[in-house]
Amino acid sequence: MEITTAILAVGLLVFLAHLFTGIFSRTRIPDVLLLMLIGLAIGPFLHLVTPEEFGALGPLFTSITLIVILFQGGLDLKLDVLYRSLRGSVFLTVTNFVITMIAVGLLSMIMAGMDVLSAFTLGAILGGTSSAVVIPMVRQLSMKEESKTVLLLESALSDVLCIVVAIALMESLKYGMFDPAQISGKIIASFTIASLLGAVGALGWSLLLNKIRALDNSIFLTPAFVFVVYGIVEVLGFSGAIAALAFGIVLGNADFFSRLLAITRIRILPVSLNSTEKIFFSEVVFLLKTFFFVYIGLSIIVSNVALMVMGLILTLIIFYVRIPTVWISLPRKTPVADASISAVMVPKGLAAAVLASIPLQMGLASGELIQCITYAVILFSIVLNSILVFLLEKTSVARFYGWMFSDFGRDKKEPEGDLQVNVA
Repeated sequence: MEITTAILAVGLLVFLAHLFTGIFSRTRIPDVLLLMLIGLAIGPFLHLVTPEEFGALGPLFTSITLIVILFQGGLDLKLDVLYRSLRGSVFLTVTNFVITMIAVGLLSMIMAGMDVLSAFTLGAILGGTSSAVVIPMVRQLSMKEESKTVLLLESALSDVLCIVVAIALMESLKYGMFDPAQISGKIIASFTIASLLGAVGALGWSLLLNKIRALDNSIFLTPAFVFVVYGIVEVLGFSGAIAALAFGIVLGNADFFSRLLAITRIRILPVSLNSTEKIFFSEVVFLLKTFFFVYIGLSIIVSNVALMVMGLILTLIIFYVRIPTVWISLPRKTPVADASISAVMVPKGLAAAVLASIPLQMGLASGELIQCITYAVILFSIVLNSILVFLLEKTSVARFYGWMFSDFGRDKKEPEGDLQVNVA
């Protein structure tokens, strides 16, 4: 693509992204779906752009997008809401991961003739939800803060589960060894140490933030420091994504830590971001989200019809098993509308796409098969997720999900009503 054409395309995409946001507010057709369809059109169908043309910048861009989205998502989480939601998030994350991995693994063995480890590696890759899809979408939906927090945390926590378990299974495929105890230890260490390092980094940064603001052109320094923390945590072998989320949570609750430290009479107290900085980060997330979903669309592999059909079947199964998973995991006080949205919020994205490329790079026999199926599931899961969110408000689909979760929200004084979806 010529530079002039590329610049023109970038400008048009930004305008279209704002237009799609307006379309969402009027029709409830999710903007992420429309952006991904643009990527599909210019990539796999028209071949105007290929992922290879981005070179190393493609994976770098998707990682930056994930970091910034998780960081901003953490900024909006209050500690009291986090405390009330954490237990439900962990239970939902683990339950959804295990049930999805088993369902996908068994079906892959039956439909594609995959061996046990390869099939369950695919199941682990597809066992989570995408932070880059879930966080922007739930921010646009009218849900209780506790319900939004559960879905946000699930998307972040499941990324770590998918990465650790899938890579462990890949190593088992390569070396013929499987150690559940080692996998469990890596998961616990990745969650705990990454959260601690992210929190310590955020607290230190918040203590210096007033002095940092005195510097010229300093508004970019906060995301730059988040990238530094992410990189350090990843180099140490833990989850940089969890560290970025923890950084945002602590920085967003700096007033709470300020009250704690005020008791000790420390002169320098932590501060949070001001309104200008929050608006800036919101605009950055909007731009990154726009190009991320276009990039995901043009990265989808659609050449093998049989594997695309298998990907569609697996996607339908994933959405089917999500209903009992949510029914088991969420507390009964959850409003029916929130439980219904949670039951369709299982899109796959960045983590799955990155993990799907590893078996092929390792030279595993099932590598190409795993990658093609994963890309198909990413496509269909985002499309189906977007469509169901739209249908939950506009059609009788809401009645079906309302019937499935009819025993939810009964002990609350809040009216159940129809699903409400509003632009935040």
